[in-house]
Amino acid sequence: MSALDAARSRRSWSKVSDVAPTHEQLLPLVTAAGRVADHSSLHPWRLIELRGEDRERLGAAIAKAQGDDKPSSKPLRAPLLIAVVVSPRKSEKVPYWEQEAVASGVAHMLSLLLDEAGWGVIWRTGHYTRSKAVAKAHGLKKKEQLLGWLYVGGKPAGKDGGRRKSIDAEKVLGQMPRR
Repeated sequence: MSALDAARSRRSWSKVSDVAPTHEQLLPLVTAAGRVADHSSLHPWRLIELRGEDRERLGAAIAKAQGDDKPSSKPLRAPLLIAVVVSPRKSEKVPYWEQEAVASGVAHMLSLLLDEAGWGVIWRTGHYTRSKAVAKAHGLKKKEQLLGWLYVGGKPAGKDGGRRKSIDAEKVLGQMPRR
C-alpha cells in the first residue's frame, strides 16, 4: 500500500476490540513515526503506553480533574492508550509552537501507521489533558504537556471505521496574492 492509499483509507475507530499491538510490535512503528519533520532534530516529544491498571489510574485522574467521585470509564474503551506528550527542548531557533507541531505530527503519523498495520485507532483529547491530576498520573515534567491519547485496539469484524467526507482541495489550496 502506498502512503497515499494509506492516508486515503485511514479512519477513526471509536469502538475497538480488546486486542492490541504488543510493546515489541509498537517499536518499529514509533521509530518510523519519529521520522516526521523536526527542525534541529530536537525530538521534543515522548509517548507513554497505558495498559491494564494504568487505564484505571487514568480514569481516577480524569475524575479528579472533573470533580467527579466515580472514576471515568473513558480510558477503558481500548486495551491500549498511547499518551502523546510534548517534551520541549531549549532552543534559540525552534519555538515552542513548532515543537508542539512535531509532537502532533508524530501522533498523526503513528495513528496512520497503526491503521495501516490493521489496528483500530482514534486520537482522543479533552480539557482535562491540561489538568494537574492527569499530568501527575502520567509523570509529566514541569514544562511537558499532554496532547491526548491514541486509543488502540483491534478493528471489529464486519464494522467500518468512522466516515469522513473528502475535502475539496481546490477550496483549501491557494496561491499568494499578486500585487
